[in-house]
Amino acid sequence: MVEVPFYRSEETEELATPAEYVTAVREGYRQRGEGAPAEPRTALTRDDPPGMLTGYLAILPETGAMGGYTYAAGFGDGDAHFMLPVYDAESGRPLAVFDGAHLNPRKTGATGAVGVDALARADASTVGLFGSGIQARGQLRATATVRDLDQVAVYSPTADHRETFAADMNAELDATVAAVASPAAAVEGADIVITATKSGEPVFDGDRLEPGTHVTAMGQYHPEKREVDARTVERATYVPDLRARIEQDAGAFILAREAGAVDDDHVHAELGDVVAGTAEGRTSDEEITLFDSGGTAIETVAAAHMLYEKAADRDLGESISFAPASEAMD
Repeated sequence: MVEVPFYRSEETEELATPAEYVTAVREGYRQRGEGAPAEPRTALTRDDPPGMLTGYLAILPETGAMGGYTYAAGFGDGDAHFMLPVYDAESGRPLAVFDGAHLNPRKTGATGAVGVDALARADASTVGLFGSGIQARGQLRATATVRDLDQVAVYSPTADHRETFAADMNAELDATVAAVASPAAAVEGADIVITATKSGEPVFDGDRLEPGTHVTAMGQYHPEKREVDARTVERATYVPDLRARIEQDAGAFILAREAGAVDDDHVHAELGDVVAGTAEGRTSDEEITLFDSGGTAIETVAAAHMLYEKAADRDLGESISFAPASEAMD
């Protein structure tokens, strides 16, 4: 039998800072840029009851960990449930199992911040943020660790939501965070534009992006849905988290390609290539860059292993037993 710790959300949700998540995720993407295996999500859906069962996997050899999410969203419960197993990349033995929901906005925010750090101008200090939910909070908290932010303009369709978000984050961050009444106001003057919404349609006009802007789009992973329009994709140096997503669920790129705005050669590099230095990132202050983040097991495994090491130091978790196949199949 193999004894493995099971970590509940309440045990690990405060174990690491946004900066520590960013460090772990950056390291994961560096390994990906140097050849670490990872694949996009596999998603199975039902219409009655409506829901999605999905999962994705990655191996991070230098971290010494592998694994990924499996989660169900929707269905009759109308909620989402995340399970996250982590294995040792050398022995194949399980290292830990997480109740993984709490980790999601933190690792996703860290991924966005790694994209900002790799692609935004070094002096970027203003953010236009679309969305006012937990994912938007995760993006902003993490981005604030990689750039010295001065002003944040947040837009979401519901005035109460964006105003509450602005008040909360204004008290938390050094930057001035203000709610704005239109998408155009969020984009105007922004060095960094972040979309963290559930919208299946573009949330701003790509012609309004100013030269030198970096865009992180992280709210969609569906071939027929997108947060940014074809004009944004066309104008930008396009960097996805995984290149394979452009044939599967990177709706912004897929729909821009269908419209004739771009072709396959428009994909500049994966984020890992830029982080590892095997591909250039930004080459000028006037360049528009776009990081299309649909979520991968790279950041999931990197963040989970970081939490595993922290939790082990504190003797957290409840031990559960797994029988190896050599025993269970005897």
